[in-house]
Amino acid sequence: MNIGHNDIVLVTGGTGFTGQVLVRQLCDLGCTVRVIARPSSNIDNLKALPIQWFRGDVFDADTVNQAMEGVHYIFHVAAAYREASIADHTYHQVHVESTHLLANAALQHSHFKRFVHVSTVGVLGHIEKPPANEDAPINPGDIYQSTKAEAEQWIHQFAKENKLPYTVIRPAAIYGPGDRRLLKVFKMAKLPMIPLLGFGKCLYHLIHVEDLARCIILAATHENALSNIFICGNRESVTLKEMIKTIANVLVKKAIFIRLPVSPFFLIGYLCEFVCKPLGIEPPIYPRRVAFFTKDRSFDTRRLREQLGFEFQFDNITGIQQTTRWYLNQGWL
Repeated sequence: MNIGHNDIVLVTGGTGFTGQVLVRQLCDLGCTVRVIARPSSNIDNLKALPIQWFRGDVFDADTVNQAMEGVHYIFHVAAAYREASIADHTYHQVHVESTHLLANAALQHSHFKRFVHVSTVGVLGHIEKPPANEDAPINPGDIYQSTKAEAEQWIHQFAKENKLPYTVIRPAAIYGPGDRRLLKVFKMAKLPMIPLLGFGKCLYHLIHVEDLARCIILAATHENALSNIFICGNRESVTLKEMIKTIANVLVKKAIFIRLPVSPFFLIGYLCEFVCKPLGIEPPIYPRRVAFFTKDRSFDTRRLREQLGFEFQFDNITGIQQTTRWYLNQGWL
């Protein structure tokens, strides 16, 4: 079974980085694409596409019910990312309340086919003994992860009790042309001396945004995806050092690293967060960013490949190289 011309699909988070790529792929497949977007969202990049727009919040019942009329598939990608200006209740609205509304609306349509819920590997929290697979215990570490975990656990139970067809996708670190969240890592490769905090490997698990979007679409129709969870990440993780070396090679630059003790940076991070967060100011450095250098994020992605037969277009090397060249062409590096 393939998704295509006769299918009406609803995408939340469609103006975000992953959402835009997903929307383009769905349009290419000939789907009737609907997108819920906040009134403040910039839709300029998608104006040329045949999209039915529903302007409103994804946690607004009227907006959801209007957008859901006749829908066959939901791709719930919307997320509130970590920013100092975002209140805790907003994470709950965007991640949890929206999931409740969409799932209940789906039950009202007998022709509904599947709810693809995009979660995050972050619901697993810190991985003590990597690599972790889909059966690892949920152990969120912050409000973003906690509300993502709450939404995911709720959809499992709700779907079981109400026979709602669904699949959960947990993306690893998403990157690719257009991404600004990991751009700071690419910019590190330009430094004369590249600081690495602590003395661990700093394993990082990546997924190219084009591959992620393809995986999300596959999960909507594959029979093995029904009522299942999939960590969506490359075959292997990559160390931060290897990642920066690959970027530096494209930049025709030698990467020179310096190791620094991590404790002073944690202290600075906590102080900055303590001062900046009450003021709604994004801290220049905060504990989670420091912790990035001290943790190994590595996952076992065999279920994705073995049960769905998923094949990647980008491995770590080719994806990082392609993204670096795109940044260069855009003048971002």
